[in-house]
Amino acid sequence: MNTLGLYGLTVLIWGSSWLAIHFQIGVVAPEVSIIYRFVLASVVLVGWCTIRGISLRIDIRHHFYLAMMGFCLFCLNYILFYHAAFQLATGLLAVIFSMITVMNIFNGVLFLNRSIHPRTLVGVTFGLGGMGLVFWPEISRSGHEALVAIGLSVLATFSASLGNIISARNQLHGIAVAPANAIGMAYGALFLLAYSLWAGSPFEIDLRASYVGSLVFLSLFASAIAFGTYLTLVGRIGPENAAYATVLFPIVALALSTWVEGYQWQMRSLAGVILILIGNVVVLSKRGFVTQWIRRTG
Repeated sequence: MNTLGLYGLTVLIWGSSWLAIHFQIGVVAPEVSIIYRFVLASVVLVGWCTIRGISLRIDIRHHFYLAMMGFCLFCLNYILFYHAAFQLATGLLAVIFSMITVMNIFNGVLFLNRSIHPRTLVGVTFGLGGMGLVFWPEISRSGHEALVAIGLSVLATFSASLGNIISARNQLHGIAVAPANAIGMAYGALFLLAYSLWAGSPFEIDLRASYVGSLVFLSLFASAIAFGTYLTLVGRIGPENAAYATVLFPIVALALSTWVEGYQWQMRSLAGVILILIGNVVVLSKRGFVTQWIRRTG
């Protein structure tokens, strides 16, 4: 699949996953739901690799990095975000998670010796500004009692960013995305299992159609497929550019909220969406207007 197709699929699936996560909260402990999600996703990916003849044999020296990817990307960040969600609105969580674009840029420089492209910085600036406009009511209403939850969300985002960087490292060493994700998700589920046993979380199951349906969606589409498309982008266009999808997918969530929950659009929200789309074009363009302007004036 070409880069634009991977990007669009990632945005659409993860934009829809916010609504699916809503149906996971309630009967089953969050960490247990996440275990179910990544065990199922790992099984699906193992089956996919087996059918396609993709080897799951990876040199033992790389398993430390696969385990660390599993811990950062499929364990710690989800635990922190789910607990933060009890105190913060989904919109504010989306704003905080969009900071992964900035974190990926600087973590890419720090750990992968990547350079920062001027158009990436400009695109991120547009995107974060647009997100601020769209979700300003949630931001302005967060009081001192939400500071701990905000801190957890920032740590969760940083953990996800480290997972992105480790995935990029794995791909640079020739490890394919599908087997790496299958093994990484299994490691993540093991870390989550250890945490759940330590916390004394009950292993329950909710048989309502809303829970089972959302679990299947999150396991198959939001995990097995979307993490594959996203981490392929990380390897293809770099973590700093791939992460811009996290700025755009909350707009899909808003569109679904308009249809399902009656979200009311305002001029501020519309202006924010326009800024996000402009930033998206700047980041994805092969020869962005910023680069052309610099060359003309340089």
